[in-house]
Amino acid sequence: CMFAGMIFRKEPFFHGHDNYDQLVKIAKVLGTDELFDYLDKYNLELDPHFDGLLGRHARKSWQKFINAENQHLVSPESIDLLDRLLRYDHQERPSPVEAMAHPYFAPIRESAKH
Repeated sequence: CMFAGMIFRKEPFFHGHDNYDQLVKIAKVLGTDELFDYLDKYNLELDPHFDGLLGRHARKSWQKFINAENQHLVSPESIDLLDRLLRYDHQERPSPVEAMAHPYFAPIRESAKH
C-alpha cells in the first residue's frame, strides 16, 4: 500500500480509523469477492464485528485513482507491479526478489550498470 500511496500521491492509501475500518477500506478497493475467496481458501473466518460493516464491493480499477496530480507518476509498469503487490493472498504476491526483477525497476537496473 506504500507503493500505491507513492504513485497515486495519496498517503496513506488505505486510511482506516481502526483495524476493522482498515479492512473495509481495503475491501472497497480490492473487492469483497476476492476477500471471501481468500478466507475460503485458508479456512478463515472474519470477526463477527464485520457483519454490518463490510458490505459487497467490486474490485476497483487502478485507473480510477489516476488524476492530474499523479498521472506523471503512473505508468503501465507501475500499475502492473501494484496489481501484483496488492493481493489478499500472500501466496499470489511476488517475493521481494521477484518484485525487484519487475520491468518497473528496469531503469534502475540499467543505471546501476553504468
